[in-house]
Amino acid sequence: MKPLPHDPFTFGIYPGGMSGTDSGLTTGPTDSSQAIEHALRILQGDAPSFLVRAYIPYKSRQGAVYSTPSQPEQYANDNRLLDVVLCFQSDEEDMTGWKAFIRDTIRTYGKRLAKLQVTEEANANLPSLDGYFKHSRKALVEGIVVAKEEIRALCLRTVVGFNATPDFNPKKTFWLEIASLASPAFYDALDYVGLDFFPDVFRPIAGDDLEGPITGLVTMFRADIGQAGIRATIPLHITENGWPTGIDRTEQRQAEQLEKIIRILYRHRKIFHITHYELFALRDADSNVQDLFYRFGILRDDYSPKPAFEMYRKIIAEFTRL
Repeated sequence: MKPLPHDPFTFGIYPGGMSGTDSGLTTGPTDSSQAIEHALRILQGDAPSFLVRAYIPYKSRQGAVYSTPSQPEQYANDNRLLDVVLCFQSDEEDMTGWKAFIRDTIRTYGKRLAKLQVTEEANANLPSLDGYFKHSRKALVEGIVVAKEEIRALCLRTVVGFNATPDFNPKKTFWLEIASLASPAFYDALDYVGLDFFPDVFRPIAGDDLEGPITGLVTMFRADIGQAGIRATIPLHITENGWPTGIDRTEQRQAEQLEKIIRILYRHRKIFHITHYELFALRDADSNVQDLFYRFGILRDDYSPKPAFEMYRKIIAEFTRL
């Protein structure tokens, strides 16, 4: 793949405590907005831009039930903007309520909204993720179009996209379904595709060589995007990446693995046209639970730092100085 022009590399993080598991959502201590704001300031440092990722699920025409983190707009300022993920978790086939929800969200956040992600992992068939819901692919395609219409109507600079997890299904059913549903308006509206991936977490990697597995996976993902008829030049955003701590997963190892992954992605950013990287997550859902889904944070649940917090701060400073 030929190197492509790219925008400045942008970093971000999901700052909430709640996360999805194989069976539902985590529980744990309530988010502290003061502690989150303090941590975000330290991480961003002098970087000219930084993203705060937030998730808002749509479950019915009643609209948003909650967001995580709560009231994400409180963390936005002139050079720290929002990446809002609208999750489609409904059995509705009629998209009227979903489209109204998208338009309302864009109006609510306005200029604070740098990115809008339509659906969350619509290819992942787990109860806490959108792929579990029958009409999520339709919601993805139609949602991208209506989001761009609203953004253009309001003269905003928000970019619109969707994300997916690595697809090891040789039939590539998800991507072919997107192609079958897509219209010219969808391809025109689409600004990026996001990749959620967790090397050496759910599929452990033997040894310390992460470069081959990571570049191979991103290469596969780029090919999958093409199966959906999406142009090869579309920017790729790393929308979720993390490495949890726990039994046999030390905090020092977390810092080492995450640094390796980020440096590999940054080194290959031109080849794969990667423009954004967002870490999952700022803090543990509950540091006392011996379950990897609860301990993705680079802070513990009391907001005390693990070594990975300082590592990420240094990486952001290093790569945004260049």
